[in-house]
Amino acid sequence: MVEKREISGGADKFERQRREKLCLIRELGVDPYGGRYEGAEPAAQVKGRFKDDDETQQAKCAGRIVLLRDIGKLIFITLRDRSGTIQVGLSKKLLGESWKLAKLLDLGDIIGAGGQLGKTRTGEITIWVAGDGLTLLSKCLRQPPEKFHGLADVDQRYRQRYVDLWANPEVMGRFKNRSAIIGTIREYLTSRGFFEVETPMMQTIAGGAAAKPFVTHHNSLDMDLFLRISPELFLKRLLVGGMERVFEVNRNFRNEGLSRQHNPEFTMLEVYQAYGDYNVMMDLTEELIGLCVEKYCQGEQVAFGDVTIDLEPPWRRATYAELLKEYAGCDIDDIKAVRAKAKALELEQEDMDDVVVVNEVFEAAVEDNLVAPMFVIDYPAPLCPLTKRKKGDPRYAERFELYIAGMELANAYTELNDPAVQEENFQIQLRGQEDTMAKMDRDFIAALKYGMPPAGGLGIGIDRLIMVLTGASTIRDVVLFPLLRPAKD
Repeated sequence: MVEKREISGGADKFERQRREKLCLIRELGVDPYGGRYEGAEPAAQVKGRFKDDDETQQAKCAGRIVLLRDIGKLIFITLRDRSGTIQVGLSKKLLGESWKLAKLLDLGDIIGAGGQLGKTRTGEITIWVAGDGLTLLSKCLRQPPEKFHGLADVDQRYRQRYVDLWANPEVMGRFKNRSAIIGTIREYLTSRGFFEVETPMMQTIAGGAAAKPFVTHHNSLDMDLFLRISPELFLKRLLVGGMERVFEVNRNFRNEGLSRQHNPEFTMLEVYQAYGDYNVMMDLTEELIGLCVEKYCQGEQVAFGDVTIDLEPPWRRATYAELLKEYAGCDIDDIKAVRAKAKALELEQEDMDDVVVVNEVFEAAVEDNLVAPMFVIDYPAPLCPLTKRKKGDPRYAERFELYIAGMELANAYTELNDPAVQEENFQIQLRGQEDTMAKMDRDFIAALKYGMPPAGGLGIGIDRLIMVLTGASTIRDVVLFPLLRPAKD
């Protein structure tokens, strides 16, 4: 007698029906959760090698059932694997005893199918399974989305990405593209002499960016640690050590809000090049993203939401002050006019330094207008504590941010390498900060005292870049498992 195994958790009528089939499958002596399956070819490869005039062709595929049509003594299945789909034909005459198993299959089951390759009357390439060529590899107990048109509930799609991926081929395609794009970025940098490195994700001091960290505790050492908000200060230490060109594709963590452009855990590319500056980083950024556009987009006109963005280089380069004047109507040196604009925009400005108010106005009045690629260069120096001042005008720092579709995609500096100035900037930056942030990275200052070469540094938000390249309107569409609020019971 076959043992009936209960599965915890509530079950609807569809799941109960599938559990009953599970028991019947076991009574047939079939393991409903299979095992190793040798010799399967990708579906696309099988279809690609098919020859109309060859009746001896054999094929063997494995994948998930995404369409099942039972027409009595024939069952037609559409099988999906990592490469695409292929039709499988199950005939009572050809299967013999395995027909009993065939009649217990459901949408969502994972099977192996081997047999003769042919075409139906409608010209569909089909694997005709005979004898023991049908293998059940995993029984699906939950009802898939209706007709595999996908999960209609957007929140459910993010919570059940494991269903979303196989129910929606376009979603799987987007994440395959994400992986390929990151691979292209790595190839581009390594081919230019950059060395990929890894730096700590748990740090004793949260540094390298102005952001609120996540705090954790190391029990053995009885000390608090921070999940990194940026790898910047460690990568600069490597410049001191003689690694003249380094990059890291890294995970950062910032204990801040959720939005269409923000996830608390996100992926960044950080690049540092000795003897370069922010102009070198600007050229690198334009060339690297241009390469990705060429490889992964259908031309340089990219649809993003309800706008079309022209990504053809060269991209416009304009100063922070020029854009403030262009879109906010304020001269950066006329703080009275800037504060009046802030009031008109209903921005909080009480007890704020002038430069902070300027930046608040810039973010509110300028950024959304930067739809076409725009390098915003030469930021007010007080906003850039890790950046060299502009020669000839120390009011500004040699920094740029790249905007596309109103989003900041990249941030780069001519890196500050004077230890005395860096220490002074840290002291200014730490005034009024929360206790968890009010620590100076003195080891970084010590590293600078050994001498860090002049350098350009760059950070590119990988998630946002993928959004632009794939036309995704929210960051949740390009992160496999985005952070969500707890589901309601």
